[in-house]
Amino acid sequence: MIVHHLLKNASILNKFITEIRNESIQKDSLRFRRNIERIGEILGYELSKTLSYSPKPIKTPLGTKTIAQLTEKIVLCSILRAGLPLHQGLLNYFDDAENAFISAYRNHPDGSKNFDIVIEYFASPDINNKTLLLADPMLATGKSLVGVYNGIKKFGTPAKIHLIVVIASKQGINYIKEHFPEDTTLWIAAIDDSLNDKGYILPGLGDAGDLAFGEKM
Repeated sequence: MIVHHLLKNASILNKFITEIRNESIQKDSLRFRRNIERIGEILGYELSKTLSYSPKPIKTPLGTKTIAQLTEKIVLCSILRAGLPLHQGLLNYFDDAENAFISAYRNHPDGSKNFDIVIEYFASPDINNKTLLLADPMLATGKSLVGVYNGIKKFGTPAKIHLIVVIASKQGINYIKEHFPEDTTLWIAAIDDSLNDKGYILPGLGDAGDLAFGEKM
């Protein structure tokens, strides 16, 4: 797996990551969503540099100009509900992409710290021979991304897979390396060292879905 860790090099991305982590700033849900969206735009832009393009003549009012155009067919898939702001950021740049959505959540059947990933809803176009962008803001244990990948296989076999994550744990990265094809590319804004005993990223930022849309019952 190819891993791109964007915060290895300082950029304006640092500002947005700082604000989504800051417990006083992140309480503004509108600002939190917008920052996640902007991080998605940055990740999408960096990802776009690795895609395939071909020259195409474009007619202007005063002549023609040949410009390289994206040739890959993109399918953007996000996990509800936390993934929606990240999805929008990517869609701002890949506005011609087809879209897929999945509902996935942690289920603790016996009330213990152990959990399974439950998938209840999946809407996707055909992904066969297309470039799949699979987005999830938080890569904690990695089980959600693996569950989504296993579920979306019924819609075809993508030509390429790109995983887009805002914050990831080292354990989560190692886990998905074992379950995704070797040529998968992982795009991460920030990497944290560990998980707590409930499987949440430390220091992380809390629950991205709750911060974006309010606490759930």
